[in-house]
Amino acid sequence: MQSLPLRNALHSLWLRILLAILAVAALLVLGVMFFPWDVLREPLNRYVSEHTGRHFAITRRLDVKLGATTRILADGLEFANPAWAKDPYLVRAQGAEVQLRLWPLLHRRIEMPLVAFHKPELGLQMEADGRKSWALGRDSGDPANVPEIGELAIDDGSLHFVAPHYGADIHATFGLQGAAPAAVREDPSKPLPLTFKAHGAWKRLDFNAEGRAGNVLRLAHHLQRPFPAELRATAGRTTLVARGEVVSIATMDGANAQVRLQGANLADLYHAMGVVMPETPPYTANFHLTRQGDTWDVRGISAKIGNSDLSGNLKYDSGTKVGLLTGDVHSKVLDFNDLAPMVGLPPLPPEAAKTHVAGSAPVAKAPKAAKPPRDPNRKVLPTTKLDTQRLRAMDADVRYDAAVITHPRHLPFERAKLHVAMKGGVLKLDPLDLGIAGGRVAGRLSIDARTDVAAVDTRLDVRGIQVQRLFPTLKLAQASLGQFHGDIALRGRGNSVAQMLATSSGDVGLAMGSGQVSNLLLEFAGLDFGEVIKFLLKGDQTVQVRCVGAAFDVNQGRATSRVMVVDTTDTVIYGEGGFSFANETIDLMLRPYPKDASILAFRTPLKLTGTFAAPKPGVEMGPIVGRAGAALALGAINPLLALAATIETGPGKDANCGAVLREATGPAAEARLAKASQLPASAASSTAMGGPPRKRWFSGWGDPRGRPGAHYPLDPPPQR
Repeated sequence: MQSLPLRNALHSLWLRILLAILAVAALLVLGVMFFPWDVLREPLNRYVSEHTGRHFAITRRLDVKLGATTRILADGLEFANPAWAKDPYLVRAQGAEVQLRLWPLLHRRIEMPLVAFHKPELGLQMEADGRKSWALGRDSGDPANVPEIGELAIDDGSLHFVAPHYGADIHATFGLQGAAPAAVREDPSKPLPLTFKAHGAWKRLDFNAEGRAGNVLRLAHHLQRPFPAELRATAGRTTLVARGEVVSIATMDGANAQVRLQGANLADLYHAMGVVMPETPPYTANFHLTRQGDTWDVRGISAKIGNSDLSGNLKYDSGTKVGLLTGDVHSKVLDFNDLAPMVGLPPLPPEAAKTHVAGSAPVAKAPKAAKPPRDPNRKVLPTTKLDTQRLRAMDADVRYDAAVITHPRHLPFERAKLHVAMKGGVLKLDPLDLGIAGGRVAGRLSIDARTDVAAVDTRLDVRGIQVQRLFPTLKLAQASLGQFHGDIALRGRGNSVAQMLATSSGDVGLAMGSGQVSNLLLEFAGLDFGEVIKFLLKGDQTVQVRCVGAAFDVNQGRATSRVMVVDTTDTVIYGEGGFSFANETIDLMLRPYPKDASILAFRTPLKLTGTFAAPKPGVEMGPIVGRAGAALALGAINPLLALAATIETGPGKDANCGAVLREATGPAAEARLAKASQLPASAASSTAMGGPPRKRWFSGWGDPRGRPGAHYPLDPPPQR
């Protein structure tokens, strides 16, 4: 058993050792607290420069506050960019504070809860291969060398951002309102403290921006809170004004803002944002924009495009291979003139547009000077090129409808409804539903742009087109009644409407059942001046239409008639010939055969030639010269006998309307027409309305004598 003096001696020894340890610890703490850290400034400058491969310097004074999270305070800071960067310095600031966690350094992770700069000059650059100028290791493309920053705080200073693969080269200056230190936290109840201005290029477009924002940006995921900002930016001809907040300034994730977007052409968004939009006139759009992950959500759209309105919702998913645009948008009023750039038509001048309202009478206008002669060589079909690369740049699934269409051009469009589906370079309008002249044109249109020359397939069903509304400015057409039906099926290749039609093949057919038409118009067509004089004196009357049919076979842009018949109770008109989409030329012959006798008639075939831009109506002069010669010869004997040469015997006979309707529009449309015309559906396959169907010949009618290839004689084919 140890003696008491020995135990007391051991206790005294341990007490002295403990006191010594405490004293050393106190000295170390005091040493650290009062350590002249600035003596390590040069060794630290050399160490960082050697391990990053670029110049680093704390230029005036260094101070360190040790802890699990160490604070490094630098008075004067320079840190160079990699040699490949455009700017010499990543950062050069009058002062900086960097908070650094020590433990993650053992695992090669750089965690900085706070980085604050006082009056910095920042030079940031990123390359398409993944290199970033702010990566701190020698390998600037290694993600492990990119520090994880919790909060970034700045005050007065400047920024130069370069990203060649984005076409970005932007200079910005910013300043903190008041004398608050750089690390101050923004107060949501007060105006945003940081103002900024920027200029340069974005997507290789001239770029300018200004606005306000908070001065503390939280970057770490566990710290991220909405970052408030107000922005007005212009890129090229597009201007964006936004007010809201964003969680991640780098990815724009968590964006939640009210936006006003305006520009000269929606198609410019492809250059500025990579979103494929059609060619349009100037526009203004207001909407609410949010972003979650890869999806941009645009809701509450209220837009004005030219004279048209647009509303609805859209989403853009940038996470897919080429991006996907989906949505549902509507127009209360669509001005057809606003579609002109989209289809390659020149816009109408404002005064001309006032006279093109669908279904309305022309607006009275002041007399104008005589127009110059039409240029027969002018092309009518749109030649604007389709950008096949853009169709391959994005997918889409958007539904659109327009309740009313104003200012139509060549057709009285009234409404529109379509589903736009674009995938893998194939654009489909399916279904496509257009209201025209009180009727409907429905079907589908497909444009395959997977190759440099697009392939086009069009299938349209025409129903209930009203004659008097189809030609609203033609006075004689206003006395006409009836509904046209038909089918259009064309395939072609090309990158413009003109090219597509010039190479197209298929068929086009239109037909009308019973209706009414101006008798004066028919008498003019038959050159029956005796009847014309009678109607001019007594007033025009309408005559019953039995059927109308026109069908064309289209081969490589050339349309050749299969059948052309207008049959009324007064006159039957047969036609033949065709037209060319490739040359934009017309070559049609119409042969009228009145069904009643009259005097002063010079019946002869009518011709329509020329071009789409300058059609040339005319007559076949041979029969007129023959009748005129006979009239002169008989007049030499007796003046009254001259009238005998102008007597019309009325050789016209009823056409086979059932066959006309079947030939022009096919069996399905024929049944629909028969119902609309109160014609028995069996008439098309029976001997009613002129006997059984005939064999086809030159212009679509069978020669009653069974001789294929025979042409129409001057007199109509006799009825069996």
